[in-house]
Amino acid sequence: MPLTHTILPMTQELDVDTLIRLRIRGLRQARGWSLDALAARCHLSPSTLSRIETGQRRIAVDQLVVIARCLDTTLDQLVESADDSDVVIRPEPEHTPGLTIWQLSREGTTPGVGVAKMRITADRPAGPAHQGVHPGREWFTVLSGTAHLHLGERLLVVKEGEAAEFSTMVPHLISAADGPVELLVILDRDGQRAHLHEGHDAPAPAAAEVAPPG
Repeated sequence: MPLTHTILPMTQELDVDTLIRLRIRGLRQARGWSLDALAARCHLSPSTLSRIETGQRRIAVDQLVVIARCLDTTLDQLVESADDSDVVIRPEPEHTPGLTIWQLSREGTTPGVGVAKMRITADRPAGPAHQGVHPGREWFTVLSGTAHLHLGERLLVVKEGEAAEFSTMVPHLISAADGPVELLVILDRDGQRAHLHEGHDAPAPAAAEVAPPG
């Protein structure tokens, strides 16, 4: 049977079907597109697209593929279930001297990006030998306390409610200024390897930051 005649089965769960339609409408509106604008991109009539969004028309798979492409998403993302079991993350703390890390994002959920919470105390070594270097950029915001951001020979004070973004090709380290400090950190792929997987925060020369353990 040609793909153009394939229809999403009537046995599909209503909540998933409704979710697909809500996603189509939500992504369209997020781009500021009218029904006419998206319909023209998908080579559909505005009335057909309107019936798809409102549930008055069954969705052909070939139409769904085209709509996903025009909305700059994928068919898999458009039809994935909304299983609540994948929503709540219960991170386990990972401890090194003066540093506790909670990884707040699942690996692979957003390729190339990781989110973590860090709690830093005065016990964390902060000398030049502990500064690390790796490709990319990092961003953090201070949730509580005051952080010292060491960038080579520079020392920057980042207070509660403030944020910092910097190139990680500069030797860098974050320490506590005058008491425990808690951060929310966004790391790229190299930053995840350095900070979340490779024990970057154990006392070690900067060159060892991205080296495999052992």
